[in-house]
Amino acid sequence: MYISESQTIKSKRVADAVEALIGAFLSSGGEAAALLFLNWLGVEVDFSVLPYQRHTPASPSMHVNVKNLESVLNYSFRDQSLLVEALTHGSYVLPGIPRCYQRLEFLGDSASVNNDCYALSALRAGLHKHILHASHEFHKQLVATIHEFEQLSLEATYGWESETKLPKVLADVIESLAGAIFVDSGFNKEVAFESIRPLLEPLITPETVKIHPVKELNELCQKYQYHLKKPVMSFENGKAHLTLEVEANSVLHKYTCASTHRKTAEKVASKPLVKALKANISDI
Repeated sequence: MYISESQTIKSKRVADAVEALIGAFLSSGGEAAALLFLNWLGVEVDFSVLPYQRHTPASPSMHVNVKNLESVLNYSFRDQSLLVEALTHGSYVLPGIPRCYQRLEFLGDSASVNNDCYALSALRAGLHKHILHASHEFHKQLVATIHEFEQLSLEATYGWESETKLPKVLADVIESLAGAIFVDSGFNKEVAFESIRPLLEPLITPETVKIHPVKELNELCQKYQYHLKKPVMSFENGKAHLTLEVEANSVLHKYTCASTHRKTAEKVASKPLVKALKANISDI
C-alpha cells in the first residue's frame, strides 16, 4: 500500500518495529542473522565480555530472602548481591545499596513478551513481596493490582484479562532477575532462560498468542468495513471515561468504561464490542 501524504509516527512505534524485526531475524536465522541485520542498521555489536562492576552490599540476606528467591528461581547465586540489585526499585536509597535494578533490567529485556504477561508472572511467583522500594505510588498500585489478581483466573497469562493498569515495576523485576542470572552464570543465556522459563509458563507462541482487544477491534472493523467512531473521552473524579462506538450493518454497538488510565479504559471497552461483533459474523 502506498501513501502519498506524509504521516507522523511516534518514535516508540519505530523502536518496537525494529525490535520485532530483530526478533524475526533471531527466530528464523539465529544470532548470526540478527547480528547481520543490526550491522545493516548501523548498530555495531561488540561481544567482548567486560566485568560487571557493582558495589556489593555487606550482607545480601539482610535485604532480601535469598533462600526463598533461589528456590523460586531454581538457581543458586554465586554472587547474592545481584539479587539485591535486581529487586531494588529506584525509590529505595540506602548507603549499602548504591544501585537499582535498571542495568540488570536492560540485560534481561526481551521484545518477545508483553509487560502485562511479565507482571502477572511476577505476581504468580510472589516476587512482588521481595521488591525493595519506598514509593507510595507504587504501593497503591500494587495493592490494587493484588486485589484484582485474586479475582483473575490462574489461567490468565496474557494480561488482557486485567482491568487495572499493571505496574511496570513488576515486569521490570522479571527482566532484572533474568539479567542477574545471566551475569552470575558467566553470561550464559541458556541458564538464564531455563531459570526464568517456568515463571512464564505456558509460554506464548505465534500459534497461541491472543490479540490485544484494541487491535482485534480495529482489525474486525477494517476487515468487515464497520465504522469505528473516534473514542469519546472525559475525565471525572480522577478517572478517564471512554466511550467506543461501532456501526456494523446499520446497528450501533456502544460501550463505556471508566479507569484511571486511558489505555486500560480503551482495552476494557473494546472487549465487549469485539464479542458483540463476532456474535453477528457468520464466518468466524
